[in-house]
Amino acid sequence: MKKHILIIDDYQDILEILQDILIYAGYAVTTLIEIDNIIETVAKYKPDLVIIDFLLQGINGGELCSQIKKNEQTHHIPVILMSAHSRILDSFEIYKCDEFIEKPFDRGHLVERIKYHLKRSAPRDRHKEYIKVEFNKTN
Repeated sequence: MKKHILIIDDYQDILEILQDILIYAGYAVTTLIEIDNIIETVAKYKPDLVIIDFLLQGINGGELCSQIKKNEQTHHIPVILMSAHSRILDSFEIYKCDEFIEKPFDRGHLVERIKYHLKRSAPRDRHKEYIKVEFNKTN
């Protein structure tokens, strides 16, 4: 099953570029220009990772990230903040995002970082592997 990535950005061109890159990389992608409630949106789309532009119309994308990370049901979902304004790195810790990627971005780097965060957040196999040991019985 394909991993699902939710992208929130208020520029349609950026959404289309990201969508094309990530679909080509093998992901299922949902893009949104605006949202009313981030927790309801995440509950509805059930993404494995969220990418949020830092400067959205009417809201700080960092705040959306913070809401995801503070919620018991969604805190485990990796969130990548993106922005053309690198000075937001100063507030990186405040929002608890998993990564910040500056625009313009390198496609290969973006895909590699997404792979990294998806692998890191994957549920660990909680079942112990047992090694079958056969003993020779001598009668």
